[in-house]
Amino acid sequence: MRAIFAALLAATFLSACAVPDPDTEEQVPLGDFRLDLNVAVTDNARKMGVSRTATPEAWEEVLEAAIEKRFRRYEGEKLYHISYSLDGYILATKGGRLALAPRSAMSVTVHVWDSESKTRLEERSKQILVLEQFDGETLVGSGFFNSKEQQMQNLAAQFSKAVERWLVSNGDLFGQEVDDQA
Repeated sequence: MRAIFAALLAATFLSACAVPDPDTEEQVPLGDFRLDLNVAVTDNARKMGVSRTATPEAWEEVLEAAIEKRFRRYEGEKLYHISYSLDGYILATKGGRLALAPRSAMSVTVHVWDSESKTRLEERSKQILVLEQFDGETLVGSGFFNSKEQQMQNLAAQFSKAVERWLVSNGDLFGQEVDDQA
C-alpha cells in the first residue's frame, strides 16, 4: 500500500513539472529587447545514440515556432535576432527495457545579433543542453508514450525557455540591471 501511495505522490509531483508554456507563464522583463529575426540552422544536426530520426526541416519548423511563441511577446525598442544551430539530438524510442527509461535530449548553440549594426554578440554565445523534463507521461521515458513530434515540441519549448533564462541573465545587453551574483 505504501508503494502505491508513493508512486501516486511521485506521479502527482512530476506532473507539476510540465513543459513551459509562454501563454500561461508570467513574462519576465527583458529590457529593450524585441525579436527581429528567428533563424534555425538544422542541416548539420547529428542523431546521437539510439534515437528516432527527424528531418532538418521538421526540427527547423518546431524550433522556430517555439522561439517565435516565446519571444514575439516582447515589445522593446531595439531589434535583435536570435540564431541557433542544432548540434545533436536524441529522440527516445519505444524499444528497450522499461527500466532504462529512454529520454530525449538536444544540444543547441545560440547567438544573439544586434539587428541595427548587424553584429553578433560573440562573447555572449551559448551552448544549451536540453534534457527532457520529468512529468506524468515521461516518468518512464517519453519514447513509450509520446510521438516523435510531441518529443520535438517538448524539447523545443524547453529550449525556448532556456534561451529566455539566458537572455535575462545577460540583461545588460538589453538595458537591464543585472545582479553580478546571480
